[in-house]
Amino acid sequence: MEAGYVFYAALLIIAFLYASVGHGGASGYLALMALYSFSPLVMRPTALVLNLFVAGIAFIHYYRNGYFKWRLFLPFAAASVPASFLGGLITLDEHIYRQVLGVLLLFAVLRMLIRMKHGEKVVKEINRPLAFAIGGIIGLLSGMIGIGGGIILSPVLLLLQWAGMKRTAAVSALFILVNSMAGLCGQLINGVDFYPEMWLMVTVAFAGGFVGSYIGARHTPPHFLRILLAMVLLVASFKLIFAL
Repeated sequence: MEAGYVFYAALLIIAFLYASVGHGGASGYLALMALYSFSPLVMRPTALVLNLFVAGIAFIHYYRNGYFKWRLFLPFAAASVPASFLGGLITLDEHIYRQVLGVLLLFAVLRMLIRMKHGEKVVKEINRPLAFAIGGIIGLLSGMIGIGGGIILSPVLLLLQWAGMKRTAAVSALFILVNSMAGLCGQLINGVDFYPEMWLMVTVAFAGGFVGSYIGARHTPPHFLRILLAMVLLVASFKLIFAL
């Protein structure tokens, strides 16, 4: 299926919604590309490049609003960056890749639909050895699939009560950025294929990410749009898992 106006409109919305909560949007981009039957060889590097721009601008907006905390970020990143690079070197069988991605998209759906409290106070002190281990696991999986890992890190931070929603968004944004860089470097060593209209995709995603993160750092994203995005992810997930 050829990418047209609907594809780019969906890309804009995905970038807007993900950036509003500090995410790069790779799982959304992968879902969208899966619906349009993109090759996994194109999907992984393309999603990571889009992540770099969207997560980057999201981090800037959340950082400027004072939500970022290095002590929370570093234990995760120390393990996730090298692990993500190693994951990027691994090329999965196409069938396995689609199955794993499909399951991961279900995780993203749950992440979007679960209503979390928006307090910013850290309830518990971070457990650094546990954070290091979690970061390594997330990094390896992220590099293999072609995501930044924010859809996994965010619920971990919230459920373990290590951060509130806004601080989680700030930490996740930089986490996604550095993991995407590392994973992409690993993939480049093996050789990658990019979508021919990559820079058009980057422009559209960056525009959505800029507005989304600007609003998200100050307000909560529209609930209705979040449900719509969750539905798109759900459809893509079933398409991947059941090879529809």
